[in-house]
Amino acid sequence: MKLAVASGKGGTGKSMMATNLAFTLAWTGQVTLVDCDVEEPNLHLFFPAPATTRDVTMPVPVVNESLCDHCGKCGKFCQYGALTVLPDRVLFFPELCHSCGGCRLVCPKNAIREEPKKIGTLSTSAPMPGLTLVSGTLDEGSPHAVPVIRDAKKHAARGPVVILDTAPGTSCPVVEALEGCDACILVTESTPFGLHDLQLAVDVAARLGIPAGIVINRSDGNDRETLRFCTDHDLEVMMTVPFDREIAAIQSRGDLLCRVKPEWQKDFWALFAKCRALTGVDG
Repeated sequence: MKLAVASGKGGTGKSMMATNLAFTLAWTGQVTLVDCDVEEPNLHLFFPAPATTRDVTMPVPVVNESLCDHCGKCGKFCQYGALTVLPDRVLFFPELCHSCGGCRLVCPKNAIREEPKKIGTLSTSAPMPGLTLVSGTLDEGSPHAVPVIRDAKKHAARGPVVILDTAPGTSCPVVEALEGCDACILVTESTPFGLHDLQLAVDVAARLGIPAGIVINRSDGNDRETLRFCTDHDLEVMMTVPFDREIAAIQSRGDLLCRVKPEWQKDFWALFAKCRALTGVDG
């Protein structure tokens, strides 16, 4: 089962849900937790352990000027403006390249080859029995988050239960993380901003055809608008976490709610059962 934890906005408690769910499930089976928030990965702070790291690369074109006759076909083909052909040279802008390989294919002189360019790293660790943590980290200044997320997902695909902690929002990195998931937990808070961005996240999940359920975090008991939205859109509120100073303190010091207060594990087991039910698998 591949389960995403997402939210329309940052700071709703998405990482809290992903880490505690993975921690709970790992006591009885194999779980792979994937940090897909590659611009600001933080799950390793909750699961410190030695990690193996490798580079994530993407192929980029290299022009052999001795073969190039500056016909301009590569520049005309590139829809992203990564190649600009001048009368005496070709300018390449790597930040705009999407590694489609089309420029190499259309070059009539075979003057373009590809070479790997580092855009990030992938770290893997085993912080506790039953749990594997995969963290993608985008290099500073690189705009190519999606290939790093794709590589992290590919690395974790062989696990029986995969939990993906997505980036906040509804942009391309979130869509890439959600793609191919069996179900999605959408974490929200009962504020006007929280409800607005929950609507965006629900729309993305629906467009991708991924069944979703809602978790209300930091609830002060005044959840009427959020509950009304969920009822109107036939969305189940699968769990509600109260606005509690002790819970906030546990998270802020890098600990886990289910580790400090094991009685919470039954709630996360119930959450997982509801996620399985979303996919049509009971229990």
